[in-house]
Parts: sequence; structure tokens; C-alpha cells
Amino acid sequence: MPKHVTEEQFETDIVESLVDHGGYSQGDKMHFDPAVGLDAAELFAFIEETQAAAWATLVKRHGSNPGAAKAKFLSRLVSDLDVRGTVEVLRRGVEDQGVKIHLAFSKPASGLNEDILKLYGQNRLTVTRQLRYSGEHAGEIDLALFVNGLPVATAELKSPVNGQDVSHAVAQYKKDRNEPANALLNRRAVVHFAVDPSLVYMTTRLAGDSTEFMPFNRGSNPGELSCGKGNPPTPDNYPTSYLWESVWQYDNWLDILLRFAEEVHEGAGKAKKRRIIFPRFHQWDAVKRAEADALANGPGQSYLLQHSTGSGKSNSIAWLAHRLSVLHDAADNKVFEKVVVVTDRRVLDEQLSATVSQFESVIGTMVMVTGKKGSKSKELADALTGQAKIITVTLETFPFVIDLISDARLSANNYAVIVDEAHSSQTGDAAAALKKALGAGSGGADETAAGDPGEDGDGGEAGDMGAEDVLADIVAHRGKQPNLSFFAFTATPKDRTVELFGTPDPQSGIKEPFHLYTMRQAIEEGFILNVLQSYTTYKVYFKIAAGSEEVASEEVEAHKAAAAVKTFVKQHPTLIQEKAAIIVEHFRTHTAKELGGRAKAMVVTDSRAAAVKYKRAVDHHIREHKYTNIRALVAFSGEIDGETESSMNGFPESQTAKRFKGEYLFKPGDYQVLIVAEKFQTGFDEPYLHTMFVDKKLTGLNAVQTISRLNRIAPGKTATFVLDFCNEAEAIQHAFQKYYEAIIIEPTNVNVLYDLRGRMLALGILKDEEIQAASDAYFAVDPAKRSLKSIYSNIDPALLRFAELDVNAQAEFWSALDQFIRAYSFLSQVMPYTDETLERLYVYGKALVACLPSQATGSLDIGRDVVLTHLRIESQGSADIGLESGHVEAGKSFPGEGHGSAWEDENETLAAIIEAINERFGTDLDERDRLEGEKLKLTLLRDSELQTFARENSMEHYSLEFTNKWKGAILSQEERNQRLYNLLLSNPELAKMVERAIMEETYQEFQSEPPSD
Repeated sequence: MPKHVTEEQFETDIVESLVDHGGYSQGDKMHFDPAVGLDAAELFAFIEETQAAAWATLVKRHGSNPGAAKAKFLSRLVSDLDVRGTVEVLRRGVEDQGVKIHLAFSKPASGLNEDILKLYGQNRLTVTRQLRYSGEHAGEIDLALFVNGLPVATAELKSPVNGQDVSHAVAQYKKDRNEPANALLNRRAVVHFAVDPSLVYMTTRLAGDSTEFMPFNRGSNPGELSCGKGNPPTPDNYPTSYLWESVWQYDNWLDILLRFAEEVHEGAGKAKKRRIIFPRFHQWDAVKRAEADALANGPGQSYLLQHSTGSGKSNSIAWLAHRLSVLHDAADNKVFEKVVVVTDRRVLDEQLSATVSQFESVIGTMVMVTGKKGSKSKELADALTGQAKIITVTLETFPFVIDLISDARLSANNYAVIVDEAHSSQTGDAAAALKKALGAGSGGADETAAGDPGEDGDGGEAGDMGAEDVLADIVAHRGKQPNLSFFAFTATPKDRTVELFGTPDPQSGIKEPFHLYTMRQAIEEGFILNVLQSYTTYKVYFKIAAGSEEVASEEVEAHKAAAAVKTFVKQHPTLIQEKAAIIVEHFRTHTAKELGGRAKAMVVTDSRAAAVKYKRAVDHHIREHKYTNIRALVAFSGEIDGETESSMNGFPESQTAKRFKGEYLFKPGDYQVLIVAEKFQTGFDEPYLHTMFVDKKLTGLNAVQTISRLNRIAPGKTATFVLDFCNEAEAIQHAFQKYYEAIIIEPTNVNVLYDLRGRMLALGILKDEEIQAASDAYFAVDPAKRSLKSIYSNIDPALLRFAELDVNAQAEFWSALDQFIRAYSFLSQVMPYTDETLERLYVYGKALVACLPSQATGSLDIGRDVVLTHLRIESQGSADIGLESGHVEAGKSFPGEGHGSAWEDENETLAAIIEAINERFGTDLDERDRLEGEKLKLTLLRDSELQTFARENSMEHYSLEFTNKWKGAILSQEERNQRLYNLLLSNPELAKMVERAIMEETYQEFQSEPPSD
């Protein structure tokens, strides 16, 4: 084989690139001592070149013997490396005999410090080929990277042309490099790479067959909106050339080692282990790109980072927060005075603290606003004016306390706000209040605007400023602000989030994510599971009837009555009992065997009432069948039907998640099924959650977030299962498709606000002079002009005019006003200009809508008015729901622009509604399909032999005779109800359950009295 197509040539190309363009020199493998895992020649060359005076002092303290000084320093260094780890030693250096010796120099925050910049340039990066890593055998590593004599990375290279690829490199590390005591492989190197021309994988810990290698690839289409696993072709180069040309390049590689990688020590004593956190490619890329853009363009920008579940958002946010907190421009000015992280995740606080402590020695660099030390508002105010660089707050805390902060102390500062999962609470009024509290757009203390008066009418002072001045300032706060940058991380951005935080394309104006790590890439790379591969849907067929002719002819509000009827059917005890049986039997038959018996399941219900009924039905089925290997928990808020979460579970609500996970003193696997109503459907992370039973209508984002509770990886977890009683597979596919890759959106036309205003004005309720007077009273700075009486006196006439309209006109006004308020709350943040008239209408409208009479509900007592007559649950089979590559262009982004139901604004008789529902859900049901169990029971109750046997024997003996009669009854039903026959024949567990239930019911009836004809 020609030399130029061998693995050796691949190695040569990498080394030459590093030496010629990457800032490296080639190391001498003879200088490496495998016993201590160091290149002493490079180490002392670095020390003597950069710290001559300190080294001279150390030599003197070691008896002025240079040889002895080197030997003793090496011993000290090896000891420190073994205890503290390579990353910590590189960052903090080593103290020997009271002399501090640096092992590496970081790049200074600005270029103004020439001495530190010179020292940084004297770091010695070397790449050594075919390094013999052990003194006991001749095994060699293809490449080893050193920083100042300390090995930091190894790499095994493979070439498919020679018959081996990256998988062989991975196997080589697992099999041939399994030497736990080896200094280089297990105590010195921070990361190990398996590399071929197309793919890169990495690991930070070698553990034989248990070693976990992760992809370290750019993605199949990096920088574009459609991206999967792998790397794209590169013209005239290897697809993996980014590894040595970019990642290992001098500046980037030192930056990763000194400002990204973290070494965490866990346990104590002999059990103490180190764990290294090393950035995945997309994490490093996202943080570097966001930092570079913030440096280039300054504050006032918005960034949307659409990173899928499984992307490691917590670490990405922690790294970005620290880097933004120390970011300086070319003139050595801080770009951001403070970094505020808005999150509800405790684990993120812990990771932030760990990350910051790696780089900062100053206590108080990071502050968590918790309220544990008193007032949250005071904590936040102190943090914003104190030495803290990074401040973490909860989603609820931040908007609540910000109005208490004085603009005068903050208006001249720049802020970076990092949003963990860009929730809707960070748009609309909450974000506007946030901007106002931080003094955005204000020019300083002399120009500070008055505070938002709030409900009590109190506001700040602003000299002689009139209402119009204050109003203009508040309107300005709603737009893009020059002192405030948002960095929004989310896996599933809503349309309005893309519009608010997305980056506009210069040509088309289409908004898209600033950085992307797609669900597709996360699935393909194995960081999350595809939850749609085994998706089974069930269809429920039923018929209902009005309780009386009088009720049937009654007119009710159609869409509300239809919803109420469906709720009645869904929560009917018979239906829930049958679904509970399916859930328990499926879990026992299938789920319980998964993950070494540790698999868990979640039941998603659509209401608290349904959750309570499910808990009772599941517990009843478990007791009736005397199952001992399955127990269920329930999670819901408040009290329903005399029950609370705590009363039903038998322990405090705070323990529910811990018990389900098997944490603390609770036996793992003690509870396997969790029934939920809203709680735990989002934000709950349980890797052993394997199966989900869905009995709730799921659409859009809610569908994705709910079902994605299953996608966490765990040992032995290769697949998940969903059994859905309520949704069509196509609808779930549509919901997931939107978030499979990038979401882009065409900016909303702000003219919709003027259209909505026109709809309201056409009805004659709003008067400009009343809006002007009320908003003047609301915004007035002069206390003498603030008047609650004036606000009400200008709202009351509109209320009277509203009352004179007919029902349809009132509904039209309600709809237009509601849509305007919600749309303006969002669009005002992205409007390219400000409009005082819209702001006035917004403030007036919010006050007016609070005073308008409530609309009629058209309530219906379904429990009395409707009767369930037929029921059948039928499996629609299991399918792999496929998702297609390609970004999704979202629709209009602001709230209130949806489509109504087919019955909207119509009244129908209850009989007509029932007929329509039966037509949709009843299919071909007839009288013989009346509740399957009831139908079989009637057949058996007419059996005189069975009746006699029941009256003369115990239940135990009755069961023997019943089984024979039961089989005959099923066979007799075959011709009349082939569906029932096939269902029971194909599902032995269900047949056994139905047999048991009917046996008990017939026995009780035979015991009480003979059946009537």
C-alpha cells in the first residue's frame, strides 16, 4: 500500500498542521518518563524561561543544588498532580518551600497588560508521536499533547482505507489501554480522543469496557438550520480537521484547559475519585460564539440558543455566565457589570458555583437570591450593587422584586441576562418590568424615570417631568435596550420566543436561533432517546344519551357542552377502571422487566379529579389481584374530592419525587408508577422513567415537553414505550417535528395592533378623550395629578356603553380587547418604533377588562343530564413515528391569533351535540356492544345451572364451575361480537381480569336473589 494512504500519513498530516500553524513544537518521546507521567525537559525549560527569579530562589532553598532542586520539585509536583489533578495544577500552580511556581499562564482579559500577555505567549505546547506510555511494555499512543511538559490529552488515530475506523480506536482504548494504575492514561491526561478522518469521539475516564466515549463532532450541517450527527465534507481536507486546526490550536486549546475543563473530586479517602467535565464540541462552540459576538457588538443584543435536551445546557450556561462576567473590551472596560441568571433549577446553581470557584478565589463572586437571609428584594438590591459578578434568581423572584430597586444605582451599568429555558414568563410584562428595573435606556441619575406606580399609585420622582415624558420613557423600556443583552437557552422555543430572541437574517428578515444543537443531533448522537419509536395509541368508542327528553331539547353553548360531555366520559368510573387495568397489566407484563427491574412509568391525566380517580382505580386493581411488586403514587396540587397528594400517598408532598426516585432512606423501586396532573410533566428528570400512559390531550409544545420526560438515558435503557389513550399518532408527530431541528419565524406585522384597535373603535365603546384622561392619571408624576377617581370616572362611561350592546357585539369587543392586550404585551418588545397611543390604549384596556362583566359560561350538569350507554377501548397498534429533517417555519408568534372550534359562538340542543359526539366516537356500536362486561354478565346470569351452583357453594368452588361457563359464553359471543372475541382471545391478561370481575359480580347477584328474565 502506498505510504500516502496509510494511518502514518494521517498522523503526519495532523502533526505538521499543529507545528506549522497551531503554535506547537514536536515533542521528543525520549524525554517522557512513564513512571511519573511527565516530560521534565519541557517542564523545566518553561519554568526557567518564564520564572527565572522564582526558580533561582527555589534552588537556593534546596541547598543551591540545581539537580537536587529539580528532583525535589518533581516529587512535589507529582504529589500535587496525583492529589489535585492536572487541571487544578495548571491553573493554580505549585508551592514548594514557600515559592510559587506557575505551570501555565492564561491569556489576560485585555491586551493592555503586556507582561502577562508575553508570559502567555511563552506557554510551550508540544505534540509527541508514538509515545511509549508504560515502563512495563512497549505499548504506544499515536499522539500525546503536552502543555509545559504536562500531558493533557492522548489520541488514537485510525484510517478506514486501512480497514479500521474510529470504532476500532474506541475499542483499543477499552481493551488495550485498560491499565488503571498507569500515570499517563488515568492520572495525567485530561481527555482521550478516538479519531479517524470522518469522526471524533472523546472520553475523560478510561474504565475498560465501562468506558463511555461521547461524540465530539460538529454535526452533519454545522451553522445551518438542519443538522444531525457527524461532520460535513471539507474541501481539500479531512472532515475532522477542525479538531487540530481549531480545537487544538494554541489559543483555543489553552482556553479550553484553563477556562472550560473542570476537575471534580468525589468521595473521600481511598474511595475518592476524580471526575473531569470537558466541553462537548457544541458547548464550546456556542459559548465561544456568544462571547465573541457580545465582545464585537457590545450590550443590547438578543441571542437564542436552541439546545436540545441532552445538550448539557446547565454546563453551557455556567461557562457562559462566568466568561461574560469577566469579559473586557480592547480598552479594558467590562462589557457587562453583572450577569443575571434566571433559573428554577437548583442543580444549575450548584454547577455555577462549582464552575466559578474553579476560576475565582474571591468570595462572593456569585450570589444566589433565595430569601433565606430575609427579604428577597433586599438580597437582590445588595447583589446588584455589591461585588457579586453573577447573580442567580428564580423565574418568580425576579419580576416580583425588581420594582423595589432604585434606577439611580443601576442605570449606567450594562447587564447580561441568561435565561434557562426561555419560558413565556420572560416575555411580555415580566421582561418589560425587568428592563425597567435595570434602568435600561436611562442616561443616568439625572434622567431616571419614575417608577411604575403600581396598584397603590405610588411612584418615584422625576423632577418636573410630565406624564408624556414618563410615558415615553416607559415605552422605550419595552423596546430593544442598549444596556441589556439576553441569552436565552431553550430546547423547545415558542414562536414568540424566536421572534423576541432570534437573530434576523440580513436579507430575508427571517428570525432564527443564534446557535443550534438539534433534537435530531442529540438523538442521533445518543444523548437522548427517541421517544416516538414505540408509540401505541388506543381509541375509545362510546355512546351517550340525554337523561330526559326535557334535557335533550334544552339549548346550551355548544362548544362548552361538548367539552363537558367528553370530560364526563373520560372520568366515568367504568372507563377509568378499564384503563387502570390496562396500565397495571401492561406494566407488570412488559415495563417491569426493563432496566434490570428498575423501570418506572408515568400516567399523565388531564385534571386533578382524574388523577384522584386513577389512583383509586390503580390501587383497587392491585389489591384485587394481590399484586405485591407494583405500587403507585399520585401527584397533584391542592385538594380534590376530600383528598390531597399527601393523604393519598401517605406521606408529605415534599417526599413524592424522592420516593419515586428511591432516594435517601427509601428503598429503590419501592414505587414504580407515578400518576400526575400537571405536576412533574415538565422539568422532572428521572432517567429510569421508561413507559408513559397518556390520558390527556397533548398539543404542540406541551406534547413535546410531556412525552420527552422519557428521553433521558440510563444504563441498559435503549428504548421507551408510550401508550396513548387520547391522541392521534399524526398529531404527536406534528408536534415533535416542529422541534426536531431549527425553528425560524417571519417577524409579526405590527399592523395587527392597529387592526385590533380598529375593531374595538368600530363598536363605539372607546373614546380617545377618556383613554387620554385615564392614562394621564395613571402615569402622572406629580402626586397631585395621580387620581384613582379620575381613572374610574373615565372607565365607567365605557362600561355603560358596553352594557348597551347586544351579546354578539359584546363578545366581539371582548375578543378584540383581549387579543390586543396580549399581542401588545409581546409585540411592544420587538417593535422597531414606539407609539404612545398604543401604550395608552394598553394601560386603559387592562384596567377596562378588569371591570367588564364576566361572560356567561353556559354550565351544564353532565352528571345528571348525560348517561354513558356504550363503551369500547380498542388498541390501534404500535408504530414508530418518524421525523423528517429540515427546519420548521413557524406561524404567527403572538398570542391571541388562533382558530376557534367548529362550534364557536353557536348554541345547539344537547341532543344534537350528543348525536354529533356519538357519530364521531361511537363508530358502529349498537345495543349488543353495551359495556362488554355487562353483556357477558347478562348471558351468564341467565344460566340456571350456574345460579344453582352459586347458591350452594363457596366462591372458591364457584370459580371452578364459572371458568367452564365463561369459556362457553365467550364462544357463544363470537359470531355476534367478533371484536370482543378477538380482544379477549388475543389478550390473556385482560381476559383473566374480565373473567375475575364478572365472576365476582355474578356470584354476588346469585347469592342475593334470582335474576329476572
